[in-house]
Amino acid sequence: MPEMRFLIAWPDGARETCYSPSLVVTEHLAPGETYPLPDFMARARTMLRIASDRVEAKYGRPCSLALGQLARLEQAASRFRDDPQAEVACLAFILPDQGIPS
Repeated sequence: MPEMRFLIAWPDGARETCYSPSLVVTEHLAPGETYPLPDFMARARTMLRIASDRVEAKYGRPCSLALGQLARLEQAASRFRDDPQAEVACLAFILPDQGIPS
């Protein structure tokens, strides 16, 4: 399965490199785009569950890394839920043979 990482920026400017075991991320996010927090989290839930389901279909068990990433995103997003202006930016997609952008 082709895994990838995606770099995001939270509303406070903190950057986080996130993991997906599938390229499905490219169907839900776009580098350079900014998403209202609820929209970003809906996209994250969808894409990481799809990714986990793909792993389960291939290997017989859900992807704990994808589900763990989703749990970390949920935890981080909870800090900004009271801010109606909160947005999350997708900064980059990172394939396994690429370095993380600075």
